[in-house]
Amino acid sequence: MTTLKKGDNAPAIKAKDQDGNDFSLTEYKGKKVILYFYPADNTPTCTTEACNLRDNYLELQKQGYDIVGVSPDDEKSHGKFISKFSLPFRLITDPENKVAMAYGVWGHKKLFGKDYMGVLRTTFIIDEKGKIEKVIDKVKSKEHSKQILG
Repeated sequence: MTTLKKGDNAPAIKAKDQDGNDFSLTEYKGKKVILYFYPADNTPTCTTEACNLRDNYLELQKQGYDIVGVSPDDEKSHGKFISKFSLPFRLITDPENKVAMAYGVWGHKKLFGKDYMGVLRTTFIIDEKGKIEKVIDKVKSKEHSKQILG
């Protein structure tokens, strides 16, 4: 579970996006960012979450937010996921889980009685100054936009 909390500085990120372009959180200085971590492209819950953000994208933009998703998937997987579901936001590759570890969202999970390490579904709302405004660690995929705006 993340140790980051409201008021903390958002850890710097350097990674690649779905198109292989360099990504840095500093690109978003002066903007509000929804940085959401999810386990994998094209899985039912992750797809529901991404589509909820897509369906509410215009409202989130009206409120001044940019959206960036992060998962361990590679550029090709992200590209297909974006194309298949018409996602209007960037997805960042994190194959070595460095970004997830920096944000404290790489940890123990349990599924069907099996323990394993993975990405803990978590969203960080980052303000214009790069400070964490809100942490959502109990993400409701079908209602994620409401959690962000509420």
